Amino acid sequence: MSDWTHRHVLDLAAFSLDDYTTVLELAQRFRAMPTSGARKLPALQGRLVTTLFFEPSTRTRSSFELAARRLSADVLSFTPGSSSLSKGESLLDTVRTYVAMGAELLVVRHRATAVPQHLAEALDASGGRVAVLNGGDGLHSHPSQGLLDLFTLARHFAPQSPTPEALRGRRIVIVGDVLHSRVARSNLWALTACGADVVLCGPPTLVPQDFADFVAAPPSGQRLDPVVERGTVQVLHDLDDALVGADAVMTLRLQQERMQQNLLTSLDGYHQRYGLSQRRLERCGRPVPVLHPGPVNRGVEMTGELLDDTSVSLVDEQVCNGIPVRMALLYLLAGAVSALPAQV
Repeated sequence: MSDWTHRHVLDLAAFSLDDYTTVLELAQRFRAMPTSGARKLPALQGRLVTTLFFEPSTRTRSSFELAARRLSADVLSFTPGSSSLSKGESLLDTVRTYVAMGAELLVVRHRATAVPQHLAEALDASGGRVAVLNGGDGLHSHPSQGLLDLFTLARHFAPQSPTPEALRGRRIVIVGDVLHSRVARSNLWALTACGADVVLCGPPTLVPQDFADFVAAPPSGQRLDPVVERGTVQVLHDLDDALVGADAVMTLRLQQERMQQNLLTSLDGYHQRYGLSQRRLERCGRPVPVLHPGPVNRGVEMTGELLDDTSVSLVDEQVCNGIPVRMALLYLLAGAVSALPAQV
């Protein structure tokens, strides 16, 4: 783990193949921990993890807090409604309050893009020995979700050795509202880095053609792509065509507020064209796994029958895998913080 170079985890565009390997290998070790008896490791004993979620969350927040506790960390949870933000305190001053209490690892989720990055930059400038982990920001990124999806697929294809190599050459179809999905963006960086070929599918209003070039260049502010050769990205608008030859399918939550923006005509029409069912999956030519970041709108993104079919649905497995993946990230970032020079 000594090769880990990230002080913060803000975006998977900055991850190298070695970074993915490190996270997956460590997550596999944590995943193998006993499910009964002593379930805690003393790795972060005495360290303080704070979850600052300025946007509602069930899965991500609970998963991070459970991951921190399984590493024996102390956990503080921030609730916007009862905070001093309502009295006019700035977001940065709120965060600095938790740092002053001893928080070393901050998990930040915000509906606005780049908030975790701006907080990380401000804390770095003030000399704080703190790591920021992006728990989801705007339409930009959700790195821990991208990593747990990657881990789930790697475990499916290579249960004993879930490494990035397990994804090489795989055809992964992502269906749904890509335009508004930070999950899709993180998965694009992760899957293509591991050599998977990604097919994006959905209505043209929700899957614009320019997403085919999404990983063609590093994002603004990043000079180089740490991955030498990535898999491809293709945009299709016919799901039956997209599914032919697929090795796995991920469907995204359809945010029903998009109906008010005239991006869709009806939910029924969407389900008929882009909803997954067991019968539609026959287009893949063989049984393939189905993923969804949750929460699922039954009868919209997929049928309830498919969601409940654990022979193909990996939705519960994703939730389960979120804990060891987030344990891995907290463990690695805690090490990065410890390696920083002490303040004078």
